[in-house]
Amino acid sequence: MTLRDPSDGRKMPPNGNDFVAAHCTRGVRKVTASLWNAYVRKCKPDIVVALSDTPFTPPPHSQKRLTKSIERSIAWLTSILKVPAPARDGPADSRPRHVLVQLAGGTNPQARAEFSDRLTDPVEHRDAADLEPFNTLDDGVAGYVFDLLPLRSALCADAGSPIDEGDLAGGLLRVSDRHRSSPKSSSHLAELLRSSLEVLPAEKPRVLNSPVSPQEVLRLVRDVGIDLVDSSWAQRAADIGIALDFRFPVPSEDATPPAFNCVRLRTRKGGKSDLGHNLFDSAYVHDHFRLASSFIDGQSAVSLGIDTAHAAVCECGACSPRAPATRILHSDVDTQAWQDPSCRTTPSALQPAFTRAYVHHLLHTHEMSAHALLAMHNISVFSAFLEGIRETIARGGEEGFTHEVARFEEAYDEDLALWAAAESMWIEVERARGKGRLAREKDKQKESTIGTAVYI
Repeated sequence: MTLRDPSDGRKMPPNGNDFVAAHCTRGVRKVTASLWNAYVRKCKPDIVVALSDTPFTPPPHSQKRLTKSIERSIAWLTSILKVPAPARDGPADSRPRHVLVQLAGGTNPQARAEFSDRLTDPVEHRDAADLEPFNTLDDGVAGYVFDLLPLRSALCADAGSPIDEGDLAGGLLRVSDRHRSSPKSSSHLAELLRSSLEVLPAEKPRVLNSPVSPQEVLRLVRDVGIDLVDSSWAQRAADIGIALDFRFPVPSEDATPPAFNCVRLRTRKGGKSDLGHNLFDSAYVHDHFRLASSFIDGQSAVSLGIDTAHAAVCECGACSPRAPATRILHSDVDTQAWQDPSCRTTPSALQPAFTRAYVHHLLHTHEMSAHALLAMHNISVFSAFLEGIRETIARGGEEGFTHEVARFEEAYDEDLALWAAAESMWIEVERARGKGRLAREKDKQKESTIGTAVYI
């Protein structure tokens, strides 16, 4: 449970000493620490992120603003960790479990280190009774959160390339030269994150929100020790019609049997492959293969006797759909078809995978099921990517993981040219059904008939 979507970077009104500005269904609302604590007690979440004074006003931010951010964040964390006062008609509420804290300080390493020092300092005497048995605020913290979106925005402003409101699409930065990940940008981020973690315990989870590429995830796992990563990048890819298609560690050439080969990923300049397929592209009109060439679909694996425990099988609902156990029968025709033995399937039996051509058709006809299929697939691919990270670290240790990161960087394109093309086509298709669509179609038809009139 968190107040702000960490992938939503839209400009926000400034926070106050006792409230945070947050988007809701009716615009922007001011949420105080006491109101947030009341929400937490009502919802009883398993994990909750304490309020943080992260500036969402245009950067750069002054030293005074960073100091104020640290003071407010510490005060709000103290507030949520205190034992609530007993209710009049019932027992006292217990403090929330598993509180995560965003490590404040912006792009200033000294400010970030100061915030961490404040977490590990002994609690102030006036708060000691309400915070028992905690000796420091960090004693009540279960883990640490890093939101990359505001950090990336501030770094761009520091470099003299501020991010415009128009650069935000669906909450995530649009692809442009200054928003792509690179070893240099990852190095800057890693330096900032390490400055926060220097005095904090290593055993507590470190959560990363809104990375912009799997390469960035790998470098921050390697250089910072990130433990958990959100799936906003994979979801955003689904939003703009991209079917992810990559694996970590990179498989060798002979790892996939010839029987499973399908149309491979596009290779960019420099010999690096795309991370997926832009299914808005007309090149996929007659592509009747599964969504990912790096994975086997469930039905093919079973029919050819492949051991799914030792093969890269995408088990998402798009690549390995299963027959439903029950059917909704709307009429006698449906009932007769369901009772016909030749039409029935075994419940949970694997069905043929959805194809790229079919999803391409769904995207261009504005069917919401296209995004549902892509989201299931992309999150499955991203989960397999994270599983590959865990297995590589467990098997090869730090040295083996570093080697596989280098292989991944050499194999896959990090410039995300695919993303730029997909966003352009997505916007074009979205515009075709937006306000003024009929007028645009009429003008287009008029242009197509100019000079073709027949006179009798």
